[in-house]
Amino acid sequence: MKANCVKFYETGSPQNVLKVESKNIDPPFNGEILVRMKLRPINPSDLIPIKGAYSHRIALPTIPGYEGVGVVEDVGDGVSKELIGKRVLPLRGEGTWQAYVKTSVEFAVSAPDSIDDYVASQLYINPVTAWIVCTDVLKLKPGDILIINAGGSSIGQIFAQLSKVIGFRMIAVTRNNKYTNELMELGAYSVINTTERSLNKSVMELTNGLGVTSAIDSVGGMEGTELAFCVQQHGIFLTIGLLSGNPVDWKIISQKSTVKVKLFHLRLWNQQVSIHTWQQTFQKLITLITEEKLALNTSGVPYDLLDVKEAVSMFESSKRVKGKVFLAD
Repeated sequence: MKANCVKFYETGSPQNVLKVESKNIDPPFNGEILVRMKLRPINPSDLIPIKGAYSHRIALPTIPGYEGVGVVEDVGDGVSKELIGKRVLPLRGEGTWQAYVKTSVEFAVSAPDSIDDYVASQLYINPVTAWIVCTDVLKLKPGDILIINAGGSSIGQIFAQLSKVIGFRMIAVTRNNKYTNELMELGAYSVINTTERSLNKSVMELTNGLGVTSAIDSVGGMEGTELAFCVQQHGIFLTIGLLSGNPVDWKIISQKSTVKVKLFHLRLWNQQVSIHTWQQTFQKLITLITEEKLALNTSGVPYDLLDVKEAVSMFESSKRVKGKVFLAD
């Protein structure tokens, strides 16, 4: 059987390097499942390796895509045939930007009927990162104050909701007022638009001059560097992303601040945790969603896999309508 996939043979602009091809679909091996994909969200983390980051650990050509949801089409030896026809997230196996994905059954996460395809497809990258960062890395508790940049992003909105669940106060940093009301409704303690107000001055006013307990930087560059100086003495400055494409000024941070610097990579967490913890984490998030304590953004227009370049162009467009961009089959 042959089916479509998206592949890149060299790194660069997605518009230049992404190709839609046909590939042979091999049957699943022992312990594997074959999943017919239904929906995949496009995330910044999907595009970073296409543009050239992580080249030291990515063998080309390769198929991009880290998450999505589909239906089990076939199973290998040692896997119950009762899984056939069930919806799952086929994670940590092949890239998801293809019609069929194979992965180990251990890493597949069952999607209950209580959540639709749009929610299920987004359960991995942002929700797992946000939950682990808040509970395991920063160990946030009631009374703590967290500041994040890229406040209007998908993960920023998740952090705002988790502040209600866990009980900490969250300050969101944005560059416009587009998401201010929404972030406050979701649970943010305050939203600072840095085009209108000084970041450090605003934070010190909100914290009586003490600074925040912890900071999460998703942007890097000067924005991330400034964020580090909003943290109280010996607080934690955690970097989880590089949306600007530039690192923070580590020299200035090390010389002029007293923060404890940490980095979080979901890939490394995956390597360290047991299968039980992996599955348990998803079940906790699914519970929060079914209890309506956590909601994921399901607005947006799905694009056919064949129209991947148009979908990526829309994702990267500054004129993109509010909502996610999905690849569908």
